[in-house]
Amino acid sequence: MAEVFAQVTDAPLDRAAIEAFVLTIADGAVVTFEGVIRDHDHGAAVSAIDYEAHPDAEAFLLRACTEIAASSGLRVAAAHRIGHLVVGDVALIASAAAPHRADAFTACARLVDLIKERVPIWKRQHLDGGASEWVGLG
Repeated sequence: MAEVFAQVTDAPLDRAAIEAFVLTIADGAVVTFEGVIRDHDHGAAVSAIDYEAHPDAEAFLLRACTEIAASSGLRVAAAHRIGHLVVGDVALIASAAAPHRADAFTACARLVDLIKERVPIWKRQHLDGGASEWVGLG
């Protein structure tokens, strides 16, 4: 089975290390997704986001990576940051490498979807004016 890497951390994410993990000399493509904190959501200005994770979030992330690696036969990796992030910070990196680009794109997209669907990490957006809201609950 292909190797996987999964990490939930409060430290800044290292794109180069994640890509180095997935890429081998047999690969002609590496596809990486970065989820970046943007300055707006549904018409409201966003200044920051606080991410909170279930204590087992990294195990859920590992299962998501393992599932995609098993179904694709590719090396995949993902890291999600928690804590207080501001506009421009990277919250999620997911990466897959393959001999051909279509397989790498497909695996990376499926991995991001699975992370959003299954990994228990929640976010509270801080809006301009001092209000905040939880996103994705319920």
